[in-house]
Amino acid sequence: MNRCLTLIFFLIVPLLGHARATPQEAQDSLRSAIDKALAIAERAPDRAALEERLVPVLNKQINFAAMTRRAIGPGWRTFKPEQQKEATALFSSLIIRTYCSKFTIGEHPEVSYKSAVTPAAGRVDVSTSIVYKGDRYSVVYRMEKEDGWRTTDVVIEGVSMVANYRSQLDPIFKRGGADAVLSSLQQSKTKTQ
Repeated sequence: MNRCLTLIFFLIVPLLGHARATPQEAQDSLRSAIDKALAIAERAPDRAALEERLVPVLNKQINFAAMTRRAIGPGWRTFKPEQQKEATALFSSLIIRTYCSKFTIGEHPEVSYKSAVTPAAGRVDVSTSIVYKGDRYSVVYRMEKEDGWRTTDVVIEGVSMVANYRSQLDPIFKRGGADAVLSSLQQSKTKTQ
């Protein structure tokens, strides 16, 4: 009996320590990605170079598949696998272009990390305060543990990016299904190029 309790103790205690470290690990992962992105933004000669150089950092840090699935909502299940792949590629491109358009080459926002909390198992919300061009923004990065800690949503001043896109894409899906959503995402690509 004592051997069994000892074994359980040695198996559970390391897991508890790992669970406590998880929010900090997520925050450290995010901080590293943001630092890389800001360094790229400071050195990029133009917007095209900025986007090209940021793509690998963002692809590593953001779980675009989860973000796309959630932005499309329940209709996602009706997409054929090739439509899901296309939607993810188009949505990823839209998010990256939108993200890059927020940067001014050479500008450096100040990012303060406020807290990292675990609202559910395998999920961490990292709260930050960002000062950019004199304005302060409250930004929460929702992260999940899948192939490392990756961002699945960004909440800026209380507005979820995923919920915002869902409010736009859901009516399109209800009117025209997967093809209409893909067409809309394709149109948004041509509008911003």
